[in-house]
Amino acid sequence: MCLAVVILTFNEERHISRAIDSIADIAREIFVVDSYSVDRTVDLARTRGAVVLQNRFINQAKQFQWALEHAPITCDWIMRLDADEVIEPDLVARIRDELPTIPDDVVGINLKRKHIFLGRWIRHGGRYPLLLTRIWRKGHGRVEDRWMDEHVVVTGGRTVTFDGGFADHNLNDLTYFVDKHNRYATREAVEVLNQRHGLYRRDPLSAEDGSRQAAVKRLIKHRLYNRIPYQISASAYFFYRYVVQLGFLDGKEGLAYHLLQGLWYRFLVGAKVDELERELAGLDDVTVKRAVLRRFTGLELDA
Repeated sequence: MCLAVVILTFNEERHISRAIDSIADIAREIFVVDSYSVDRTVDLARTRGAVVLQNRFINQAKQFQWALEHAPITCDWIMRLDADEVIEPDLVARIRDELPTIPDDVVGINLKRKHIFLGRWIRHGGRYPLLLTRIWRKGHGRVEDRWMDEHVVVTGGRTVTFDGGFADHNLNDLTYFVDKHNRYATREAVEVLNQRHGLYRRDPLSAEDGSRQAAVKRLIKHRLYNRIPYQISASAYFFYRYVVQLGFLDGKEGLAYHLLQGLWYRFLVGAKVDELERELAGLDDVTVKRAVLRRFTGLELDA
């Protein structure tokens, strides 16, 4: 079994060593694709044996697809790992033991990601497990071309799910969390507007492409959630997560997380959609609409 791991970075000196160390026993090739960090990220990655490539960042999807097209990957399996994620020993053992015996018709492997927030595992509110396709056969996977909520899409076979510890554990503070989600909200607002106005072509994510859970969530968001006024949908979503899905059992850390990620963030996305809709009002030409969005969001939407 030969596994290549690809990690995208920008100023990730707090996380990169931990991420690489977590997969050192199963990765024959480790590629760090860096967006010209100004901290010690590159040096730390090279010290741990990673091959470092650098490319100007546009968004996560384009950066990872660039990595798939330009990294000298020779292994027959590829893993996507974020710099602030960790593969825990039990999952390392399963990948090491079972990947070599995977049937030929399996082209993708879903992992069960857990989220650590303020040092606490957020177990409730529908946050665990999040099934994500993170390992796939070379030549059978690509990354969706989206500004937000991009997934790995696999073709040519079926997917299976591995149990085991897989944690999203960012060590930065709440200010970083809020700033990051503010940027995410702008990107997600663009995706909502694309759905409404047909600004960019998007292939629908199906259950056969990877994680069925991700496909169902995407469908519900597009067909139902985004059609409801955000003042109602954001509040209803928080109630569903915090009460119906027992988010209150996650303690004070869970309250902060579900309020910020399940209410404030969803409300912010909706407010930004409304703000951008006002700028697009009265415009019919798609090219003009794209230009307006570029100007107001600062995103390179035609890149």
